[in-house]
Formats: sequence, C-alpha cells, structure tokens
Amino acid sequence: MTNHLAPAGISSFGIMTAPAQVAYDDVLRVWHEADGIPQIEHAWLFDHLMPLGGDPNGPTFEGWTLLSALAAQTERLRLGVMVTSNRFRPPAMLAKISATVDAVSGGRLEFGIGAGSRTDVPLARREYTAHGLPFHDAAHAVGSLAEACTIIRRLWTETAPFDFHGEYHQMTGAFCSPKPVQHPRPPILVGGQATRTLRVVAEHADRWNMPGGTIDKAIERSATLDRLCEETGRNPAEITRSIVLPVSYDRPQHTRHTIRAALDGGFSHIVLGLGAPYPTGVARWVADTIIAPLSDKITAP
Repeated sequence: MTNHLAPAGISSFGIMTAPAQVAYDDVLRVWHEADGIPQIEHAWLFDHLMPLGGDPNGPTFEGWTLLSALAAQTERLRLGVMVTSNRFRPPAMLAKISATVDAVSGGRLEFGIGAGSRTDVPLARREYTAHGLPFHDAAHAVGSLAEACTIIRRLWTETAPFDFHGEYHQMTGAFCSPKPVQHPRPPILVGGQATRTLRVVAEHADRWNMPGGTIDKAIERSATLDRLCEETGRNPAEITRSIVLPVSYDRPQHTRHTIRAALDGGFSHIVLGLGAPYPTGVARWVADTIIAPLSDKITAP
C-alpha cells in the first residue's frame, strides 16, 4: 500500500478527541460514527499521560494503546496521535509501536510527532515527574526530535540492521520488522511552532501542524517555514499545512469563520478539536453544520 498524501491545495477535515476526562466507550462512539461519514477523513488523539484541564486526577488514556484499539474498530479513517511526545518513548520503540498500529489499521496511520510539552505548562510538565521521565530543556528536546525522525524513517524503510551514534540517541543493530504496511512509509507530521522545530519540519515532515493559536500567528509561522525550506533546498509546497481548531457547539458560525480564515491562509489539513462530553451524533453534526457550509472553500481532487 502506498502512503496517503493529498495533493497540495486539497482540503481535508478531521476530528480530534482528547482521551482525557472521558470513557473509552465515549471515544469509540464518536470514532465509529465518524468512520461512516466521508466528509471526515481523519481522526486524532493527543499524547498526554495526565489531564491538561478539569480534574487533575481524572482519567487519561495512553494515546498509542488507545489508537491501536480504535484502528481495529474502524475501517476508513486515517488516524494518528496529534502529536506524539518524543520525550515519552525511545525512537526505536516508537517506530515499532507505529509500525504495529499501521498493520492493525491496514495502512491508515498518519505519524504525528513533536518535541514534547513546553516547559512553561505546569500541568503538562507534571506528567514527566509523575512517571519518572526526564524533562530536558528545549534545545535538547528539538535535537532529540530531529535524530528521532531520522531513526524512525530508517527503521521503517531499511532492510538490514544498522548502528546509530548521534548526540542524543545511541543504537547498535537497530532494526524494525515487520515494516509499516504503507510504502515506502506512513506520512510524517511534525507539530510545533518554535523556529527550531520548524527546521525539523523543513528537513523531515510531509505535513506540519500548527498546534492552535491565532490564525495570524499560524500564517506568520507558515511563512517562516517557507523560508526555512528554501534555506534547506526544499520546495515548501511539498509540506501540507495542518492546524488544530476547537469546535464551538454553541457558536458554529464562529468555528466556520475561523476555518475559512485558516483555509485562506494556506492551511488545507483541518483538525477540529471536539470538547468532551461529546453530544450524541456529534460527528454527523460536525459534517452537516461545520464542514458542509464550507463547500465553497473546499477544493476537490
């Protein structure tokens, strides 16, 4: 199976269900419904070990384990984690996990990865100390991310074991088998907005995700990515621009206005963040109330 990358300028819509403060059945219900709605092309989880809002001791499911379960329960949706924290798992282990999910899904994985939580978000940082995980500074995190992207790509595609001796990762006899179902590999989406992270995007990513913020800020960061691509000799048009936008159940017109601005700003991969609790029929509501009225802004293949 070849990997799935829409041509430049082709819009796609997906949903994101943060797996915190919810039950497994709640998430499964939404994904099952979305799987039968063609206007919703992809679905995403987040990668946190503790809640970022609400009860700080409330439930949070581990992203990749849940993603594999949802992959087995769906048939059509492209799916991924928006985005994996490179701080949580060694890259060789992450390559193995993601190859497994790609197999379970029949080749529907979108591989999202980022440097990990910012140091200025206390609710995100506490999950590292609570789980005995190291929390290095931003320079270390981004340097590790760049090496991880190289390692994971090689593990997915190379047919013989190899050694890797980088500044952040050391491996001897690294090998991944089975390979992902998608050939030559799943699409790589890198999330983040710091300039040093955008350099990693320019070098390694098929998609770039802007994790929220204002549309003006997203457009400014996209222009920076264009410049970094040119510096590295890469065509900026090769990188699909993605953005996460929260859905307002009470003010759908506000959500549509924001989406229109994002599409006008060059962001064609739209991820609609759904807040919990999820209303009954929320996926159909998103398709009919949010996506359908934007038909004049959506370019078909």
